Formats: sequence, C-alpha cells, structure tokens
Amino acid sequence: MSNAFHNFSKPLTIGLVSLGAVFALGACGDAGDVTADPVEETPTVEAPAEEEMTAAETGSTVVDIAASDESFSTLVTALEAAGLDEVLAGEGPYTVFAPTNEAFAALPEGVLEELLLPENQALLTQILAYHVVPAEVLSADVTSGEAPTAAGVPLSITVDDTTGEIMIDEATVIQADVLASNGVIHGIDQVLLPPDVAL
Repeated sequence: MSNAFHNFSKPLTIGLVSLGAVFALGACGDAGDVTADPVEETPTVEAPAEEEMTAAETGSTVVDIAASDESFSTLVTALEAAGLDEVLAGEGPYTVFAPTNEAFAALPEGVLEELLLPENQALLTQILAYHVVPAEVLSADVTSGEAPTAAGVPLSITVDDTTGEIMIDEATVIQADVLASNGVIHGIDQVLLPPDVAL
C-alpha cells in the first residue's frame, strides 16, 4: 500500500512550479512595461503577491500545517506511526481530509491504540491513505461524485447545492481550505474507513 502511495505523487509535481513561473513572468512584464509610474505601483502590487504566496513559499507542508494545529495532533501522531509524515512532506500536491482529535476519539474504545501498534502499521497506512487525494482540490472545486485516493479506493463525495455542505463518505467537512505549500487540508468530523476495512 505504501508503494502505491509513493507512485502517485511522481506525476503530479509540475503545477506549483508552473504557477510560480507565471507569477515570475507577470512580475517581469510589469516592471519592463512601465517607465514613470512603477515606483508607486511596485509596493502596491508586490506586497499582496508576497502575502498570498507566503504559505506556499515558507515550505509549510500539509504535515507542518497539521502539526501546528492542536486539533489535528492525533492525526499527526498516526501519520508518524504509519510513516506517511515523510510522504506527505513531499512535493504533492495532496488534498488531505483530516479527522480532528474528536473524530479519532469517537472510534470504538481501544481501536486507535491498536492501530498505532507497530504490527498494525500496514492497516493504519491503508486507512490514512484513504484520507488523501493525489491532487489539490479546494472546496469551491469539489463536486459530487467519486475521488481517487492514495489507498487505491475512491471516496464518495456529496455536495449539498443549497447549503454548500460537503460530505466525504459519512463525514462532514467542518474546516475547509487550509492551504499548504504542497496541497490543502479539509478538516472532517469522522475517521474515514475504506469499504474493505472494519474496526
């Protein structure tokens, strides 16, 4: 399962680099076209651009972002136990549907402790990989249907056209669009289980 997870990150590394090139070219074009006014325009244009790109350029990966948010501390512990923290620190892009600490606490008693044992690493990896989509998908771009996951089994996504509420299997997105340098995190209120896994 871990090998399959590694395989999908390779073809998906060009988007952010291309986006960076577009920003760079745009900035060069502005500087070359204007002769008299650029001194006044430059601070106005560059400051917001730097602010927008700060999260990506600081190198804060989805794992770094999750580790900096106390509500995802159990997820980070699980990622480390599965060895996926290093994978998700890669280039991505990744969309991580991140269960909160409360979501993990709602698992049957003793299940989380069992999953964190070294002998259950393969099962834990399979479950966590089911929370990862190998692409960056913002909430505004989510549509009802299925999405491929790093576990090789698709997620079922339902978007309520009236309220905009997003359901991932039986879980609800409660915190959307937490941006990182290599993707995005959406906080969810339940731990997702692949169809062939029962706890």
